[in-house]
Amino acid sequence: MAKHTQAHLSRTIEKNKPPALKERTKMQMEYYMGAKLIEVGVDPKSAIYRWSMETRGNNEVWTYSAYWGDSREKVLADEGQSQG
Repeated sequence: MAKHTQAHLSRTIEKNKPPALKERTKMQMEYYMGAKLIEVGVDPKSAIYRWSMETRGNNEVWTYSAYWGDSREKVLADEGQSQG
Protein backbone atom coordinates (compact mmCIF):
# COMPACT_ATOMS: atom_id res chain seq x y z
CA MET A 1 0.00 0.00 0.00
CA ALA A 2 1.30 3.48 -0.89
CA LYS A 3 2.27 5.83 1.90
CA HIS A 4 0.20 8.94 2.38
CA THR A 5 2.03 12.17 1.63
CA GLN A 6 -0.71 14.70 2.36
CA ALA A 7 -3.38 15.47 4.91
CA HIS A 8 -6.35 17.86 4.91
CA LEU A 9 -8.41 19.32 7.73
CA SER A 10 -11.64 21.25 7.07
CA ARG A 11 -13.88 23.37 9.28
CA THR A 12 -17.11 25.19 8.49
CA ILE A 13 -17.50 28.63 10.06
CA GLU A 14 -20.31 31.16 9.75
CA LYS A 15 -19.21 34.15 7.65
CA ASN A 16 -20.53 36.66 10.20
CA LYS A 17 -18.44 35.34 13.13
CA PRO A 18 -16.02 37.87 14.69
CA PRO A 19 -12.48 37.94 13.24
CA ALA A 20 -11.02 36.95 16.62
CA LEU A 21 -13.05 33.73 16.63
CA LYS A 22 -11.96 32.94 13.08
CA GLU A 23 -8.31 33.53 13.98
CA ARG A 24 -8.59 31.26 17.03
CA THR A 25 -10.14 28.55 14.86
CA LYS A 26 -7.25 28.83 12.38
CA MET A 27 -4.70 28.52 15.19
CA GLN A 28 -6.49 25.46 16.56
CA MET A 29 -6.48 23.84 13.10
CA GLU A 30 -2.74 24.49 12.70
CA TYR A 31 -2.05 22.98 16.11
CA TYR A 32 -4.23 19.93 15.45
CA MET A 33 -2.60 19.33 12.06
CA GLY A 34 0.86 19.40 13.62
CA ALA A 35 -0.23 16.95 16.31
CA LYS A 36 -1.73 14.58 13.73
CA LEU A 37 1.44 14.63 11.65
CA ILE A 38 3.52 13.74 14.70
CA GLU A 39 1.05 10.97 15.51
CA VAL A 40 1.54 9.38 12.06
CA GLY A 41 5.32 9.79 12.18
CA VAL A 42 5.79 12.85 9.97
CA ASP A 43 8.02 15.72 11.11
CA PRO A 44 5.77 18.82 10.90
CA LYS A 45 8.81 20.89 9.88
CA SER A 46 9.29 18.73 6.78
CA ALA A 47 5.82 19.56 5.46
CA ILE A 48 4.52 22.58 3.62
CA TYR A 49 1.09 23.98 4.39
CA ARG A 50 -1.62 25.66 2.34
CA TRP A 51 -4.95 27.27 3.23
CA SER A 52 -8.01 27.32 1.00
CA MET A 53 -11.46 28.76 1.59
CA GLU A 54 -14.76 28.11 -0.14
CA THR A 55 -17.96 30.08 0.43
CA ARG A 56 -21.14 28.05 0.83
CA GLY A 57 -24.16 30.25 1.51
CA ASN A 58 -23.68 31.92 4.90
CA ASN A 59 -20.67 29.72 5.72
CA GLU A 60 -17.00 29.55 4.87
CA VAL A 61 -15.36 26.16 4.57
CA TRP A 62 -11.69 26.44 5.46
CA THR A 63 -9.29 23.67 4.56
CA TYR A 64 -5.77 23.42 5.94
CA SER A 65 -3.57 21.07 3.95
CA ALA A 66 -0.16 19.58 4.72
CA TYR A 67 2.09 18.09 2.06
CA TRP A 68 5.32 16.13 2.52
CA GLY A 69 7.42 13.76 0.46
CA ASP A 70 6.29 13.38 -3.16
CA SER A 71 3.22 15.57 -2.65
CA ARG A 72 5.39 18.39 -1.29
CA GLU A 73 7.59 18.27 -4.37
CA LYS A 74 4.57 18.24 -6.69
CA VAL A 75 2.95 21.25 -4.98
CA LEU A 76 6.19 23.22 -5.17
CA ALA A 77 6.66 22.30 -8.83
CA ASP A 78 3.06 23.25 -9.63
CA GLU A 79 3.57 26.62 -7.94
CA GLY A 80 6.77 27.19 -9.90
CA GLN A 81 8.93 27.35 -6.80
CA SER A 82 12.28 25.70 -6.36
CA GLN A 83 12.90 23.21 -3.58
CA GLY A 84 13.97 25.01 -0.41
